[in-house]
Amino acid sequence: MKNFKILTFIVLIAGFYLLSMNLFSQTQSFTLVDAIKTAIKNNSETKSSLLEVKRAQAAVDEAFGYALPTVNLSGSYFHFLEKQKMPFPDFESLLNNMTYKILEEEKLVQNPKYLPMKYSLQSFALSNNYEAKIEVNQILFNSAVFNGIGASATYLKTSQKMLYSNISKTVKSVKESFYGALLAKEMLKITEESLENFERNLNNIRAMNKQGLASDFNLMQAEVQLENFKPIVINAKNGYKTALDGLKIVMGIATDTEIDLIGNLEIEKLENYEANQLIEKSLEKNFDILTLKNKIEVDEAFIDLDRSEYYPSLVAFGNYSFNGASDNFDFINYRQSLIGLSFQINLFNGNRTNKKVQQSTIKKMQTEEQLVALKNAIKLQIRMKVNEIEKVKTTLEAQQRNVDLAQKAFEIANIQLKEGTGTQLELINAEFQLRQSKINKLQSQYEYLKAVAELDNLTGNLKQEYYELAIENNK
Repeated sequence: MKNFKILTFIVLIAGFYLLSMNLFSQTQSFTLVDAIKTAIKNNSETKSSLLEVKRAQAAVDEAFGYALPTVNLSGSYFHFLEKQKMPFPDFESLLNNMTYKILEEEKLVQNPKYLPMKYSLQSFALSNNYEAKIEVNQILFNSAVFNGIGASATYLKTSQKMLYSNISKTVKSVKESFYGALLAKEMLKITEESLENFERNLNNIRAMNKQGLASDFNLMQAEVQLENFKPIVINAKNGYKTALDGLKIVMGIATDTEIDLIGNLEIEKLENYEANQLIEKSLEKNFDILTLKNKIEVDEAFIDLDRSEYYPSLVAFGNYSFNGASDNFDFINYRQSLIGLSFQINLFNGNRTNKKVQQSTIKKMQTEEQLVALKNAIKLQIRMKVNEIEKVKTTLEAQQRNVDLAQKAFEIANIQLKEGTGTQLELINAEFQLRQSKINKLQSQYEYLKAVAELDNLTGNLKQEYYELAIENNK
């Protein structure tokens, strides 16, 4: 009975283990939107941009902090191991000479004995000292502080645009990888269908050969063609696996995760795109352009920040302290307090400020040149993508007709071969044409969807929910 209970326990543990393994090894299904959201949550570049936004916000808070009063509390205690001394007139000689002088003036003493005046080292400090002090400083005017606040706020806006740009690029990368994986999936499906066609053809040829309707040569030819096609199927499987691995990397998930894609490359409606309108939109909404525009504002703010070294600063200050001194810890305590203003202006610093302003100005000019180059590059990319879309639109309809015609031709060739009026070569050519027409259509659909995804990125077409998801996921 005891052994039976132990055996039952082991069986239950093994069952739970197998169940858990099945649960963890289940294939995860992703739509395009699911893949995009997963990538936004996991993508390292997006996380880095979010951290940069947080850093920029902290810089804004820090800049405001310089405009607020500073309050410092300090305390100190020290004991003289050897007291500080300073040369001072000899008090004995001084008192002696003053006394004789008075007596001489009163004619009470004649020929007074004046002592020579000497200096001796004397100390006026007590051995033990302490101080407790509170200090308050308030900047009344400092151009660097006020310009720093503006510069940090401008940098915050720039980092936010950079975040939008990275999210937009992540969405584009996911779309391209997702569409590429769908293309590989459909290519695998086509090759598997072709393999089934070759297998059916081989079975038909075998049956016809037994009946004397097909020669041994035709049978051998069908067998060879089937074996030659099997590596193509293997390559298609490997291509699909590679495409899925690439998508996993973009999504930021482990490459050993089993995933399946929900969707297809079918295009519901072919949109009309006009290059000039898209270029105008991109100049207003492209996130890289907006980032550089904000960077120019940052550069201008830093020019003002460097130039602020020419201007004076005015600071109000005050302190209150509690002090004490003693030789034997019987402290003599006293207090002191003061308030005042501090004014400072630089009159000469080796022309360093002027050179700093020149460097900042050059940096701004470099950013402006980068902006011009970026705008030209985006204009060129938009025109290229619009041309690609137009080319695809003109061929897609014809490619669908080709698929339909190739399908009919394959069916006719198959029937003719069975009836003995067709040849093996005709069937092989018809199957090849069918497969190639399907592949051509899929590639055109992929190129269209990919070009649209790139246009969305170039024109700043990003759903706000993706930005909000990135912010919410990294709070």
